[in-house]
Amino acid sequence: MRLKDCHNFHDFRKLAQRRLPGPIFNYIDGGADDEVTLRKNSSAFDNCDLLPSVLRGVKDVDMSVTVMGQKLDMPVYCSPTALQRLFHHQGERAVAAAAEKYGTMFGVSSLGTVSLEELRQKHKNPQVYQFYFHKDRGLNAAMMQRAKEAGVEVMMLTVDSITGGNRERDLRTGFSIPFRLTLGGMIQFAIKPMWGINYVTHEKFRLPQLDEHVDMGGGASSIGGYFTDMLDPSMTWDDVAQMVRDWDGQFCLKGIMTVEDAKRAAEIGCTGIILSNHGGRQLDGSRTPFDQLDEIVQAVGDKLDVMMDSGIQRGTHVLKALSLGAKAVGIGRGYLYALAAGGQPAVERALGLMQAEIERDMKLMGVTRVDQLSHDNLRFLGESGAAKISTGAAA
Repeated sequence: MRLKDCHNFHDFRKLAQRRLPGPIFNYIDGGADDEVTLRKNSSAFDNCDLLPSVLRGVKDVDMSVTVMGQKLDMPVYCSPTALQRLFHHQGERAVAAAAEKYGTMFGVSSLGTVSLEELRQKHKNPQVYQFYFHKDRGLNAAMMQRAKEAGVEVMMLTVDSITGGNRERDLRTGFSIPFRLTLGGMIQFAIKPMWGINYVTHEKFRLPQLDEHVDMGGGASSIGGYFTDMLDPSMTWDDVAQMVRDWDGQFCLKGIMTVEDAKRAAEIGCTGIILSNHGGRQLDGSRTPFDQLDEIVQAVGDKLDVMMDSGIQRGTHVLKALSLGAKAVGIGRGYLYALAAGGQPAVERALGLMQAEIERDMKLMGVTRVDQLSHDNLRFLGESGAAKISTGAAA
């Protein structure tokens, strides 16, 4: 399979699997425990049907949205993900450039492999900085100040990762933190030598957001201590409220899944929330963001911007989320598979295919603007034509 033969999410996944050593592919591909939530994230969209309208005059389509004060040319953004230069030597540079080409937002992780300053200087599209809450409150303040000085538009605090999920694929291959390959894992690297050649012939792997705070002398294997020693599982709403005040700008929480937490986020001044179960990588058996979306939008959609990620694979998935009131949706694996498959050209192709799907699907739905999508466009399984749309109790 070649890049030009990739026409959807599943094609990029297959090509990434061919090019990456097994342990690294499974790090992207896998979820927690039995991976029930990982599978449900996408299948949840199957419980909802689209109802197209015809003869609406849909020659020109405007899919732009404004989310957390940022104008995006398409309602899909690139969620922040860690360790990107393990998947391709271009890493975040490829993703940021591709996102800029398509006029959308991209995220940089605390565990990113390119500095947020470099990316902010090179690219004009909106940038999110994702970080975790540390025991060292001074470190939290320093990271926010660094982002502010760099010109980052949106701060994103991940709140569903106070401890790591049980990712058994990684345990079997030895792709863990710390990085200790099993014999089977080493064999997988041996049969994919081009990855290793690519890795050692480009700049040294590093985590520039954490260079000043974490000893990275051992490369990727040194970040185990970051999770076990530095992150603070005792963080509370009061801690986050103080960070929101200190940032004094666009601030969102990633990992919200209940109405109560969404209301609390609005109360402390957050301007956005992202419904997320971390792509099924944390708490297996948790509900899907799509199943919670309607209920949460109805509760707080007039107070802050509600977004979602986890499970987005198609333009129709995007339209279903937008119809329930999401302002935009994030993709992670959707561009990571492409990154692994072929760097920046592949990420551009993946975003271009998604853009084309959304445009085509909007025309087929009979809408020319995102704000024309509504509950009326949907029916959930088990509903009659006259039934009201589910409010999240069952989907």
